[in-house]
Amino acid sequence: MADSSEIHVNTGANKKIIYTCVILCIVGILLNLIPSTISTFTGCPLYLDTIGTIFTAALGGYIPGIVVGLVTNFVKGLTDITSVYYAAINVLIAVTTTFLYNRGFFDKIYKAVFVPIVLSALGGGLGGLLPYILEDFPTEGFINDLGIDFIDKVISIVVILIIFYILPDTFKNSLKLKLWCQRPLDIEEEFKISDIKTRRTTLRFKALLILSISLVAMVTGATIISFILYRDYTLDEYNRVADNVATSVESILDPEKITQYMEDGDSSREYKEIEEKLTLIRDTVPDVEYLYVYQIEEDGCHVVFDLDTFDVLGSDPGDIMDFDESFMPYLDDLLKGNAIEPIISNDTFGWLLTRYTPLYDSAGNCVAYIGSDITMNKLVSSEMSYIVQMSFIFIAFAVLIIAFAIFAVKYGVVYPINSISATMQHLEFDDNDALKENLKALKELDIWTGDEVEKLYYRILRMNEKSIEYMEEMLKKEEALSQMQTSLIIVLADMVESRDKNTGQHIKKTAAYVEIILNQMKELGMHKDILTDEYISNVIRSAPLHDIGKIQVPDAVLNKPGKLDDEEFEIMKSHTTAGEFVIDRVIKEVPESDYLSIAKDLALYHHEKWNGKGYPNGISGTDIPLSARVMAVADVFDALVSKRIYKPGMPMDKAFNIIKEDAGSHFDPEVVEAFFAAEDKIRQVEEIFSGLEENKDLFTTPEEISKALEKAKSGD
Repeated sequence: MADSSEIHVNTGANKKIIYTCVILCIVGILLNLIPSTISTFTGCPLYLDTIGTIFTAALGGYIPGIVVGLVTNFVKGLTDITSVYYAAINVLIAVTTTFLYNRGFFDKIYKAVFVPIVLSALGGGLGGLLPYILEDFPTEGFINDLGIDFIDKVISIVVILIIFYILPDTFKNSLKLKLWCQRPLDIEEEFKISDIKTRRTTLRFKALLILSISLVAMVTGATIISFILYRDYTLDEYNRVADNVATSVESILDPEKITQYMEDGDSSREYKEIEEKLTLIRDTVPDVEYLYVYQIEEDGCHVVFDLDTFDVLGSDPGDIMDFDESFMPYLDDLLKGNAIEPIISNDTFGWLLTRYTPLYDSAGNCVAYIGSDITMNKLVSSEMSYIVQMSFIFIAFAVLIIAFAIFAVKYGVVYPINSISATMQHLEFDDNDALKENLKALKELDIWTGDEVEKLYYRILRMNEKSIEYMEEMLKKEEALSQMQTSLIIVLADMVESRDKNTGQHIKKTAAYVEIILNQMKELGMHKDILTDEYISNVIRSAPLHDIGKIQVPDAVLNKPGKLDDEEFEIMKSHTTAGEFVIDRVIKEVPESDYLSIAKDLALYHHEKWNGKGYPNGISGTDIPLSARVMAVADVFDALVSKRIYKPGMPMDKAFNIIKEDAGSHFDPEVVEAFFAAEDKIRQVEEIFSGLEENKDLFTTPEEISKALEKAKSGD
């Protein structure tokens, strides 16, 4: 597992990457600002303010590119506020550049030509639409802006490709922002980890979805709140304008002469002078559409002053105008001379905010109302402009937040979990060596996220360690059990052999011959579907039991010094079926021992012949199990060369000739072929056992005999 020194090394590597990223961002900001400033001072129509964004996004990735785009536009916004609203476009250029770079669009010239087309569609296309949405932004025309931006992006890409050509690949790769919380992955490993399939959706997608929904909700809520605040602020400003207008009008009117103004009208010089001053007030104050003075009576609005406008003639003094529908809820207060709240209406005269300010005489009586109608048509465009501005700023920061979140989830959660998953994908709990290799691979991941992922990682490591310990313990027990079973087999076979005075070392010799023949057959490529290591091992373990049925043969028959008569031979032949019966009983007690099934085949069929003239069932050819066909050769050969109480041992050359002659009649030809291919090994084994019979002091310990046999079987 990772120790503190390893974690310190990884942390240090991440700090170095962060420092490199900061330097890269500074270089990117300068690459944006310096050419842009030069272009502005020289009057060049090109912007040249995204070179650094494209450069940083390509080399550093999403986050550095977005940061450079944001910082650049906010720095430029110190002298030109409109630059701030283009930050979102610069951010989108950074995201698009990283996406294209990661997919090889900067590697070949024929691919790189598409990059300025795509980027100019964002910069000149989306950026060119912004001035039309925000009407007071400067623009040369959409098509012109698009063309200029395309040239701008072509120059930027050419400059960047030249820089990329100069920079070494190793240096460029070192600039990519990767903050590992584990052993760093190479490019191939990173691709495999990123490409892991899931049943439904990936963790990264879920995190992106949750964050996106949260940010959309937050941005929408913030925009709505900002819009409401902006509208309230604008309406307050309109009210202040109306108050100021009313104050100005009050300063030029004499409340005591209201009736006289109405009676004299245009015939009075004073009336005309006041009307000219009212016109000046209306024309001086922006957004004031109509300005008038009314007396409110039950029969309607009695005109005192009503200024003409460009498209509407004002009413004459003394005229009576009907009440608008929008004023009906306030009529009682107006008749009483009370102040009322501003009225917003949208009727014949347009969308207006109307403010009625009472005009009081010296006695405190309301003698008229000063009315000012402020047009709210510009409020729509200003609100739209405000929403777009706020949306662009919010989008820029939202993209940055999403990029940071995806980055954090990617290196803090997705890569560590996927690395664990990929490492454990082919875990085999029944293979101890595979478990150890898997544990080694898991430890090499060295995950140190410092959170629940790290805890999970160490729990998995501990689980694997426990599995290995358990497996090793099980293997030891299995080995001990297997050894015990083998020993019991040998003891049981020895007990049978000790009754048979004719056989001597028969079970040991035949087992050795069987092992040599089977390995030779495998080497020759015979029966590839059968001759596995496990099968060969099971046959070798079972070989000593091939004569287990002799335990039921009477001593008089078993040890008769002469030739058996027909009746005695029938009794001797019964050792095959008796062996099957004995082993069948054992199988019922130990049902999962594969080698016992093979032992039953050996006991029952080892006297069957290839031509079908053997016993006990008279089966032929491949109907005889392969293990029994091999045992038949080993058994007969040993019977020929071994000394018995009723005969001397046959010379090996003669025994080999008999085996060869009986190939295809008594024996399987393939088994005989393998037998002769391993003739030297067979001879060495026979010579070892012959030497033991002639000189019992040839080997001093059983271990020496085993070593000699192993050496003979291997052909050394």
